[in-house]
Amino acid sequence: MYVVETLATESLGNRSYLVAGPERAVAVDPPRDVDRVLEAAARRGVRIAKVVETHVHNDYVSGGLELARITGAEYVVPAGARVAFARTPVEDGDVLDVDEGLTLRAVATPGHTPHHTAYVLHDGGTPVAAFTGGSLLLGTVGRPDLVEPRLTEDLARAQHASAHRLAELPDAVQVLPTHGFGSFCASTQNGGDDGGATIGAERGRNLALTKDVDAFVAELLASLDDVPAYYAHMGPVNGAGPAPIDLTPPRTADAAELADRLAAGEWVVDLRSRTAFAAGHLAGALNFDGGLATYLAWLIPWGKPVTLLAETAEEIATAQRELARVGIDRPAAAATGPWQSWLRQGDAPRSFPRADFAALARALEEGAAPVVLDVRRDIERGEGWVRGSTHIPLHQLPQRLAEVPEGTVWVHCAGGMRAAMAASVLDAAGRDVVAVDDSFDAARAAGLVTVPGA
Repeated sequence: MYVVETLATESLGNRSYLVAGPERAVAVDPPRDVDRVLEAAARRGVRIAKVVETHVHNDYVSGGLELARITGAEYVVPAGARVAFARTPVEDGDVLDVDEGLTLRAVATPGHTPHHTAYVLHDGGTPVAAFTGGSLLLGTVGRPDLVEPRLTEDLARAQHASAHRLAELPDAVQVLPTHGFGSFCASTQNGGDDGGATIGAERGRNLALTKDVDAFVAELLASLDDVPAYYAHMGPVNGAGPAPIDLTPPRTADAAELADRLAAGEWVVDLRSRTAFAAGHLAGALNFDGGLATYLAWLIPWGKPVTLLAETAEEIATAQRELARVGIDRPAAAATGPWQSWLRQGDAPRSFPRADFAALARALEEGAAPVVLDVRRDIERGEGWVRGSTHIPLHQLPQRLAEVPEGTVWVHCAGGMRAAMAASVLDAAGRDVVAVDDSFDAARAAGLVTVPGA
């Protein structure tokens, strides 16, 4: 008898797993905040005997080393992974005991990384689930371009072969990937869903299993988009052995200290909703309402101090945990309470309007000639754009502010979240801005969009 508990980290599009037998358990690709795994094991009354990694992760800091230290579990890492710490290396075909009648069989599945390894769970000798990490995802595969550009095509071909190897498992075997639920580690975002996450279902829908290798590789390489900048730091951190997570509260900053940190060029990040931020905020602050771990980590110069602002200490703690998962470990300081308390006496607050695409259409019709800034990614822009708009993807905006034309900037994305972040960047730089908080479908409905070939 066994149970698989899924530990989802929605903000990163990742999942970790706890496989529990009657007495012992194994953790697969654990997150850095290992208290979640420990709580799951305690709730089920099992001892974590093994911690296994499918690969050295490029998108988050692993909690595997720390979890193994705390629990005394055996730490299992693919033999081909270059790591600087003691671990049990696993080779293709190795079998790991989990509990009585439960085993994991290692299956070499290179592609996402050269050393990638999946694990097939057997219950009484019958394969029942495959922990596929970044190899076989739901409807797609993990991207092959995170290791070294010169290896990308070879890894894409290996990814196709690895998917077909996993497809030899029986139809009913569950497919339990680590990536692919919005993660940028997925090669595409068509992803599938949990309802039919089996080998049988993947045979009929997965890109790697429905196309020949040449067609698959051509389509895969054409679909690859920009890689979040912080990914460059995750592999080295995980290979060296991450430090234990530290979630103790950051020190409290008053209004004078916030002003000093802004004057020093540090990042002061307001965690309130984009609506509240637009209505009034500390001049120079940046706003991340959603997408914190991904987009703040993507935009910020690595190592720059971060100070967090929120209405409550609980919101600070949640943000601190999110950032620690991607290696932004200790906020320099934090402040809570009403946002007006973050201003020194006499400081003028900032604000900017929000609008929809219908308002933008009216402004264009009236001849106001606003600057329209599109901060979507290249792959999104390729499907259509607002006529006359300037395109700078959000993750490039801080370095390309000088390219934004003069005038009031109406900034948009696909749904409003990234536009709000971009608006805060522009506002902090002293620009007049309007945040378009609307679906891009509304731009199409308003007749604003040019499509390729039109």
